[in-house]
Amino acid sequence: MSTRRTFLKQSGIISAAMAIPAIPFAAPKAKFKVGLQLYTIREAMEKDLRGTLTSVAGYGYQEVETYGFNYGSNKYYWGLEPKQAKQLMDDCNLTTPAGHYDLDKFFAKDKKDALTKYVDQCIEGATIMKQDYIVWPWLAPEYRNMDEFKRLASTLNTIGEQIKKGGLKLAYHNHDFEFINHDGKIGYNTILDETDPALVKLEMDLYWTSHSSPVAPVEWFKKQPGRFAILHIKDMDKTDRELHTTVGDGTIDFKTILKDHQLAGAKHLFVEQGNNYIPDAMSNVKRSAAYVKNNLYPSI
Repeated sequence: MSTRRTFLKQSGIISAAMAIPAIPFAAPKAKFKVGLQLYTIREAMEKDLRGTLTSVAGYGYQEVETYGFNYGSNKYYWGLEPKQAKQLMDDCNLTTPAGHYDLDKFFAKDKKDALTKYVDQCIEGATIMKQDYIVWPWLAPEYRNMDEFKRLASTLNTIGEQIKKGGLKLAYHNHDFEFINHDGKIGYNTILDETDPALVKLEMDLYWTSHSSPVAPVEWFKKQPGRFAILHIKDMDKTDRELHTTVGDGTIDFKTILKDHQLAGAKHLFVEQGNNYIPDAMSNVKRSAAYVKNNLYPSI
């Protein structure tokens, strides 16, 4: 029986890629602020937005990455106008340098004009929030083929230029599907090779890259140094690799990966956990903050 690695070698993907009260904390000399992708605690935020963000700051998080931007009925950020959301962040002593926006919902070919309008709205909201990065977070299953990855790259260049003119930066967040084999090709290479580094940065999810990429994260950093502006610190469960876990409790060697943070060009690191909350999401992010601040950051 062929192993997964043997298959990847045979398909040529590897060679192609290679071408390419809170917990008391010690005071580490960290190069990064302790960050959290708020999607991790989405259910707690729905129940008590202000209380949840206050707790997050108490755990030691200093900056957060927002998720969602529903123009109109949902009032942009979790039912708040951008100015209200920014005031809430200030009240909770949190900054937000980046956010996931619903750009993918406008990827259909007949929504080109709607995408342009939505990007302008995102720029307006992100500017008020004092964010630097607008992140493309997802790609629907029907678009996960090589022709659509090429169209995605072109779209990213277009809106990346629009966002740059607005004084901000665009980043693309990966999952596992960018690394699926399509007759010896993978979408992630297309995204990197066919987008302009001056217009499109990368937000590498270290869980999904460790889970599905044919090569280690550092090989991608070597392929395009300085382009990976944001990294997601998401750990992999020791028993079931399809599950996430609290940072420090899993199998991903973040210390080794982050030794190359300068090669990557990383500016922000965000803890994230999308499932497998034991006993609950807030307890998990509290423990993750302690590990990152006391063990991970001092090592880099």
